[in-house]
Parts: sequence; structure tokens; C-alpha cells
Amino acid sequence: MPVILSVDEVWRILSQLDHPTYYTCLATIYTCGLRISEGINLQVSWIDSARMQLQVRGGKGFKDRYIPLPTRTLTLLRRQWLTHRNPVWLFPAGAGARKDPHTATVPITTTSLRRAFQQARLAAGVSKEASVHSLRHSWATHLLEAGVNLRVIQLWLGHRSPTTTAIYTHLTQKAQELASGVLDTLSAGMR
Repeated sequence: MPVILSVDEVWRILSQLDHPTYYTCLATIYTCGLRISEGINLQVSWIDSARMQLQVRGGKGFKDRYIPLPTRTLTLLRRQWLTHRNPVWLFPAGAGARKDPHTATVPITTTSLRRAFQQARLAAGVSKEASVHSLRHSWATHLLEAGVNLRVIQLWLGHRSPTTTAIYTHLTQKAQELASGVLDTLSAGMR
């Protein structure tokens, strides 16, 4: 079973990040339900601010998809881009290596992002063995708990099969509480 963070735990972890690139990348991964490789490889041209969508190209299985782009995430991405103005990458490599991120030809690495996340998790005092991928699992679970249709979540996650997405129904606290209530009702006639 995947590790699910509460909304509070997510933001406690992210608030510990000092590096704006890591903060913005991880916040985007969480608010858009991205895989780590999808997050670091985001390109400037994949932002559709007119339609408030983020295009993900070459996701798992080389599938492309569109994800709703929250207004605050767009604002954060714009602010991030202004720090480097790289024509291709939203998260260009270079700043940490004292190189010019404006001319970077590659994005930041998964290793550096994972390291930053783990340091922030420890600093936030979150004892769950969460990883960057836990942000994606948490996003899907939080959407389901908020009443978003499972089929919509499946499309946004880029899952081919609804069975893959259905795991989140087992992870929601509301689903657990509902099931417990039903069990109580079923056993109401018991002596």
C-alpha cells in the first residue's frame, strides 16, 4: 500500500524547502498529481494558461495527457520561470552547480529532488516513510475524498485501467468511515 500524507503533512514538508526550484517543482508535482520524471521534465511550452491546463508529454507508457492547472500553481510556475527565463525547461539544471540556468540544456535531476524532499520531510518531523511519489498518491486520495469522480482521477493520472486507480478507494479515510458505518448498520440486529 502506498504512503498517503495528509494535506497538512504535504504542506509542512514543502514549507521546509529553502530552494525555490525544489519547492516549486514539488508543489507542482503535488497539485497536479505528477510522477517525479513528469515534474522535472516540464517544459515552458506545455503550460496552457488560457485553458488553465498543463500538458504532460511522454508520461508512463509514452502517453500524453492534460491536467487541470490550479491558479496558484500557475502563479508559482511563472514566478519560478522569471528567476531563470530558460526557453525550454521550467526546472533547468545549473543553479546548484553555479552555472547559468538560462542556458541549461537539461532539467534538474531526480536524485537532487528526492534528496531535497527527504531532508524536508525529516525537518518537518513527518515520520511516515514518504517519497516524492507519495505526493502523487496523496493528491489522488485527497481528490477522491473531496468527491472527485474516480474516472476523472484515472484520466488525470494517466492510468490505462480503472483497476489501477481503484486502489485509492481503499486509502481514503472517508471510505473507511463509510464502510465502518455500513458494518455497524448490518450488525444492528445482533443480540
